[in-house]
Amino acid sequence: MNTTLDPLIPTGVRYMMLSALGFALMSACVKYVSTYGIPVFEIVAARALVSLILSYLDVKRKRISVWGNNKKLLLVRGTVGTMALICVYYSVTTLPLAEATILQYIHPVFTALLAFVFLRERIQFSTLICILLSLLGLYIMVAPTLSSHGIDTLPLFSVGIALLGAFGSSVSYVVVRKLSQTEDSSVIIFYFPLVALPLSILLMSNDFVMPDLYLTGVLVLIGIFTQVGQLGLTKAMQTQAAGKASAYSYIQIVFSIILGLVLFQEMPSIWTYLGGTLIVAGALINAFGKRLRFPLLSRS
Repeated sequence: MNTTLDPLIPTGVRYMMLSALGFALMSACVKYVSTYGIPVFEIVAARALVSLILSYLDVKRKRISVWGNNKKLLLVRGTVGTMALICVYYSVTTLPLAEATILQYIHPVFTALLAFVFLRERIQFSTLICILLSLLGLYIMVAPTLSSHGIDTLPLFSVGIALLGAFGSSVSYVVVRKLSQTEDSSVIIFYFPLVALPLSILLMSNDFVMPDLYLTGVLVLIGIFTQVGQLGLTKAMQTQAAGKASAYSYIQIVFSIILGLVLFQEMPSIWTYLGGTLIVAGALINAFGKRLRFPLLSRS
């Protein structure tokens, strides 16, 4: 049904903005509970528990098997996704919210290279520009850290973990694209918490911290906001061209800057703004530049 907003803001764009807000709120909740001493593995386990319940109900609603067809690849997706999530949550808890979010948007670089190697997809001219701008933006963000005279610095270990998380997300994305040929999207989503919950509990070992009722509520919100983000993303891709819809996901950085300032009094440095602008610009060129038919590399 059309609304008065449809001519101004397409439905797909609104869903993508909802997704970006959901993921930004999720990250803010992760950072918030970590300030109370809740360890990363416990946060992952809490999110996985909520997601497992919601995902299971969604699969049963569709009246399909929860186990899927390609079980081995589904387990790979769940395992890689879990490790990537651990890295992402660690970076969120140890870096300013805006910087941690921006570093996640390096993933188009890894995705393009992985798709080239494993899916034999061509690397377009626009993708090469994206890679160059992303690397330059990354260097600008961490340059003060590498300089002995830097004032605004980021911990290099956390930056490395954030990049590892972006790489893991890219691997997971490539696997999901492969699985989408044979599996229902709800089954693919279900396998993620199915693996994440026992794995995070195993890694948690004796580091469990009993949260009070208030923190338990925030931990539940992490799972809920995650589902909101995933729902918005799925709906956006269904109702809008993928490239145009994904371009609006970068508003998550704006949400993260605002949340970081309001909740944690974090003010991004000029290096973050400059580097982040280059990374986002590269990603947007990659999203909209597919019309430039100048394949530089091909494995076909």
